[in-house]
Amino acid sequence: MQTSKDSKNQTTQIDIEHQANIDHKTDTKLDKSQESLSKTSLTIDSLIDAQVDFMQQWLRSQAQPLSLEAWQWFGAQPLNKYITRDHLQHLINDWLLNQPMSEAMRADIRDILHTVIYHPVNDNVPLSELIDDTQVETLANYVGSHEQQRNVLIHTLVGNETFTDLLTQTLYHAINDFMETTLEKAGGVGKLMKLGRSSFEKATNRNLDEKLQAYLHRNIKDLAHRAEANAQAHLSNEEVARLLITGWARIKEQPVSHLQTYLRDEPDNSSIDHIEAGIQQSYNRLRLSPYLHSLVAASIDTWYANHQTDTIATVAASLYIDEQAMAEFSTALSPVIYDALESPWFRAHTRKMLQAFYDQPTIKERLILNND
Repeated sequence: MQTSKDSKNQTTQIDIEHQANIDHKTDTKLDKSQESLSKTSLTIDSLIDAQVDFMQQWLRSQAQPLSLEAWQWFGAQPLNKYITRDHLQHLINDWLLNQPMSEAMRADIRDILHTVIYHPVNDNVPLSELIDDTQVETLANYVGSHEQQRNVLIHTLVGNETFTDLLTQTLYHAINDFMETTLEKAGGVGKLMKLGRSSFEKATNRNLDEKLQAYLHRNIKDLAHRAEANAQAHLSNEEVARLLITGWARIKEQPVSHLQTYLRDEPDNSSIDHIEAGIQQSYNRLRLSPYLHSLVAASIDTWYANHQTDTIATVAASLYIDEQAMAEFSTALSPVIYDALESPWFRAHTRKMLQAFYDQPTIKERLILNND
């Protein structure tokens, strides 16, 4: 006969067997989950590799049409949707005006100037190929028809102080050379004249050469002023214009290389270095000038007010950038795009992005369930 103690032991044994069965099922389920997760992980890696390969191939085949479609979309957008007046102000001020020319840029300017100025082609190209006769005639007629400009031109040609000083020195050397040559050939008379010159200098306490130069300068300067006044009073507009045109006719057939005669090309004394230094000095002075900043700001305001509602394609068209230009640009960039798609960094970043996608708990859970 079964006692209550035996019954209790039997019940305990059943519970133990039941719990062991549950534990076995749980362990089995965990093992299957781990196995499923491992299989899923392998599946994800394979899937990512396949997706990366597909993306590279697809983007490579669609690179050019995609770039054109992107340009069509971008070109249809209004300018003020992405670019404001302040953006343009910061672009000009912070990126351009606030930055000095780099040493590399300055060196490039010097090298390019030297190449252009001393290029052999300049020996065979006349000045008339650079400046058309009609341009000179237009300028000459403009200067001749404006009294102020005409008077400035006449003063530059006739009443210039430098020209007066140069003429004075030329006449002085000519007279002095004549006197010296004549006195040497005059014998006793020459000696007498030299004695008279010495006596004059002692009596007046003045050097005869200085007095002669002062006399010439005073009189030539007065004559130059009279000639300038007469020219301004009597030269007609047509005569001034004809003077400029005649001067141009005398030099227009000279080769461009003739300008090299006014330059020096020595290692320690290069005109190009001086020209570049002048450009640099002017640029640095102007770019920091409140005056230039005011003009730039006003110019940007005017331009932006005229074009802020235009599409980007309309603005680009003013620079002759259209769909045909973008197609040519896209074709030129194709080798760069293809190399970028095939590069290790593109594969690495694409794989990292896809890995992050599949590592999301919800995606991983769904993949596990689908593999059960």
